Amino acid sequence: MELIVLLILGVLLFFYFKYKKKKLRNTVRFLNPEQRAILVNQVVYYQKLDKKKQQYFEDRIVEFLNEVQILPYGCTLETADTMLIAASAIIPVFGFKNWKYHNLKTIYLFPDAFNTELHYVGNNNGRTILGMVGHGKLKDKMILSKKALHHGFENTTDKKNTAIHEFVHLIDMMDGEIDGLPKIIEENPFLLPWFDLMHHKIAAIDKGKSDINSYGAVSKIEFLAVASEYFFERPKLLKRKHPELYKSLSSFFSQDLAQPNDTNL
Repeated sequence: MELIVLLILGVLLFFYFKYKKKKLRNTVRFLNPEQRAILVNQVVYYQKLDKKKQQYFEDRIVEFLNEVQILPYGCTLETADTMLIAASAIIPVFGFKNWKYHNLKTIYLFPDAFNTELHYVGNNNGRTILGMVGHGKLKDKMILSKKALHHGFENTTDKKNTAIHEFVHLIDMMDGEIDGLPKIIEENPFLLPWFDLMHHKIAAIDKGKSDINSYGAVSKIEFLAVASEYFFERPKLLKRKHPELYKSLSSFFSQDLAQPNDTNL
């Protein structure tokens, strides 16, 4: 009799903790009107989706917010901050099914630019960094400038979006290395053409003969992230001025954003 009672108790405890764990993990179940309004008013990418894809985008955001912690550092975390960060995370992986940022657990939001010592106030102290991910102390972490985050969605013509830039770095890192060559590119037949194209475009930047952000010439790592910013902010312009680059990035991200109705999203 005692054995049966213990077995029943064990089963009840098992399901209790399983339910409790699930309940704690799923803290966000759907977007509220305020959160949805931010997407509608501030995220051009979301605005261009049809109703069905907008719902899918929202579902992906909910999933992201349940998996990643966002913490303010020296500033107040507002609803708009959370939604713009989440949108930045989903935009580059919207064409990837079942994608999860396994290499990200916490995002720290700083008020403004910071330096390598993570100082975000003061003058003449090298505060030029707007976003950062990496290894060591930054393993599974991201740091973003709140000012840069919002600028990325306020100015939709400058081909710059710091948050998307950093999330592309995380995609690049998913194979264990951040090298400008994500695993998904390695597994596709356009590996060698991508290398040749990248070197050609970097050379053009160095010669001052490109409209791609000059920061993209720093390394293959930064070129991928900078070119991706351009792709998501000005896809039609990128396709017109850099058709081969557009085609490669469109294949990589599984998104044909220059089309009026993107069937690949």
